[in-house]
Amino acid sequence: MHRLRGFSLLFALFIPPVLAPMALAQTTAPVPKTDVFKLKNGFTVVVQADKRAPTAVHMVMVRVGSMDEVDGNTGIAHILEHMLFKGSRTLKAGEFSRRVAALGGRENAYTMRDATGYFQQIPANRLEDVMKLEADRFANNQWPDDEFKRELEVVKEERRMRTDDEPRSLLWEALNATIYQASPYRRPVIGWMGDLDSMTPNDARDFYKHWYVPANAVVLVVGDVDPFKVKQLAEKYYGRIPARAVPGRKPRDEPPQVGMRRLEVKAPAEQAYVALAFKVPQFTSLESTPDNNDTLALTVLSFVLDGYPGARLDRALTQGPDRLADSVGAGNGFSGRGPQLFTLEGVPAQGKTTEQLEAALRAEITKIARDGVSEAELNRVKTQWIASEVYKLDSIMNQARELGSYWIEGLPLDTSERIIEKLRRVTSDDVKAVAAKYFGDDQLTVGVLRPQPVDPNRKPRAAPAGLRH
Repeated sequence: MHRLRGFSLLFALFIPPVLAPMALAQTTAPVPKTDVFKLKNGFTVVVQADKRAPTAVHMVMVRVGSMDEVDGNTGIAHILEHMLFKGSRTLKAGEFSRRVAALGGRENAYTMRDATGYFQQIPANRLEDVMKLEADRFANNQWPDDEFKRELEVVKEERRMRTDDEPRSLLWEALNATIYQASPYRRPVIGWMGDLDSMTPNDARDFYKHWYVPANAVVLVVGDVDPFKVKQLAEKYYGRIPARAVPGRKPRDEPPQVGMRRLEVKAPAEQAYVALAFKVPQFTSLESTPDNNDTLALTVLSFVLDGYPGARLDRALTQGPDRLADSVGAGNGFSGRGPQLFTLEGVPAQGKTTEQLEAALRAEITKIARDGVSEAELNRVKTQWIASEVYKLDSIMNQARELGSYWIEGLPLDTSERIIEKLRRVTSDDVKAVAAKYFGDDQLTVGVLRPQPVDPNRKPRAAPAGLRH
């Protein structure tokens, strides 16, 4: 997805407004103890014991994603993720998944701009089995050329289904390519179709050899486990993989934007759509710097606008007989290995234009820059954010993915708890200040979807066989 609502790394689960705000604001969940080990070959191993159920999540995240690709080879990180399921020196294609299923587990993988992740959720007493399997394919992935060619066709069909046939996905793909000039975030994770057409098996093999090295990956285990036993298993299976140096990365910093950018995409669609993307700072550390402080205030601003049912955008633009929009949204990217955006978006109501909605979205920001937000609004947002931290702990998958994301971005593993304390200190004046600072024309790129007639006889594209996620 092109954006996440609110704080992207906290996996916020918004709570019903009927819950007592001040009671929840004082709620503190028991924070699970996190153990971190470093293997001699460079692997980082993170273990978080959670004894509430006899299950465990085992995850490997590699600090490589689409941002590590080069022009002409886009989509290689994603196709390689698919190929990790296609065999090793000891396993045939598909055997990995069959074995995990036989253990009573479920598994999948994902590719992002910043990282690639592989995970299994299994009965805790089968942890050793999946650690052995995952370490094997990390170190010994191999497959014949024909297997790659077949999987490449699956990925192409995935691109057709999820991007080419989805008007808003097409818009965001074009929008990212317009927003960014130097940053590798300008390229789509799934890759440009022309690059997929010319991709070879050895392109994927070379990318694998280049980036899948122990010091570029983290092993995460969360659940009903003994940290000391996990360390022993990690040393047994991951520790035997030969160490290699992590390849160097050159900075590809985005130059300052010097004027508003606009684009339009025409595609068969039922409704128009408008997206506004403003360049904003990213959270880089727990150090109190102007940029880091602003990222917190910007996230609070996004929640004020769109953090709960009946928030400002919803109340102002989608309600009443003369409403401007069928739907609206706001989000702040917050953190990542690359530059971040604050986004506003919406679908105009019947009889309304994208230009009217664009102006109205910006007007809500201007209103906050002029008048600020009330203490009641501010407290409500903080309460919901803090409560989300309590509920987040119910999912061991969320715990593992959050810890992995912090490692990928070079943030402390206890970032979540420490950010809560910083959040408590965000004031109405802070929110007012960022609303005035970051929403001018020079930081803005606008994308508009112009709907074209939809073929009534067109049938939805079927998901390709072998599509994993």
